[in-house]
Amino acid sequence: MPASAAGGTGIGSTTTPGRGVPDVAGNADPVTGYQVIVDGQSEPIGGTSAVAPLWAGLIARLAQATGKRFGLLQPLLYAGVTAGAAAPGFNDIVVGDNGAYKAAPGWDPCTGLGSPNGTVLLSRLS
Repeated sequence: MPASAAGGTGIGSTTTPGRGVPDVAGNADPVTGYQVIVDGQSEPIGGTSAVAPLWAGLIARLAQATGKRFGLLQPLLYAGVTAGAAAPGFNDIVVGDNGAYKAAPGWDPCTGLGSPNGTVLLSRLS
């Protein structure tokens, strides 16, 4: 399902519908990210190196809880999404930017559909 159904445009375009990125977001701030132990010392990490495992773990738990194999998950995540409106199962991020794009209501090229709300996603995918 292209992000265009959620109001997105193709990469490098502001008007042509197409496959937008990102689909989803997570806390990637290295200051407020995830506490890990490195060489016996606790320290926060962030970035895609932290968010990708967050999403992988969440999807694994959702699959276990529902007894389903999700495969390509994007069609399920974008199902019923309306341009400019918050997607069910996500915390819509409407403030901030990534240096190139600004966060906005609904899907945006800065935060995608938003950060996960695992409980609501579980209900939605069950």
